[in-house]
Amino acid sequence: MTTDHSQHVAHIVQIFETLTPQNVAQLGEFYDPQARFTDPFNDVTGVPAITRIFAHMFVSLQQPRFVVKERVLQGAQCFLTWEFRFYFKGYRAGQEQVILGASHLVLSSSGQITVHRDYWDAAQELYEKLPVVGSLMRWLKRRVNA
Repeated sequence: MTTDHSQHVAHIVQIFETLTPQNVAQLGEFYDPQARFTDPFNDVTGVPAITRIFAHMFVSLQQPRFVVKERVLQGAQCFLTWEFRFYFKGYRAGQEQVILGASHLVLSSSGQITVHRDYWDAAQELYEKLPVVGSLMRWLKRRVNA
């Protein structure tokens, strides 16, 4: 008999969508102590390292937040699609940025996250929005597509 993780996933989605600098430490309740987190910039193991990544997000960006659009759950595997919304500090002030991505979560029998892998296109979703680097990325994209 497999565990029904639908309530665990609902709680995980709720914490990600309401994440603030004040409650980022609560992530430890949702991750296994030896959980692994991977995204285009990070590959870390353990709750302290994962918490630091999310805490750094609040230092680096203004008003970062996740909006989960869809979720697919099969056994202990969960796949979330999301929008990451934020504002750059000092660049394009007042212009909200949106990164589209997805997360693959593997849950333990108790519902804690043991593996969290984020998938998103850093070139298209981030680099193209930056000055100088963005111009180069758009030029390269045009050259490759020609």
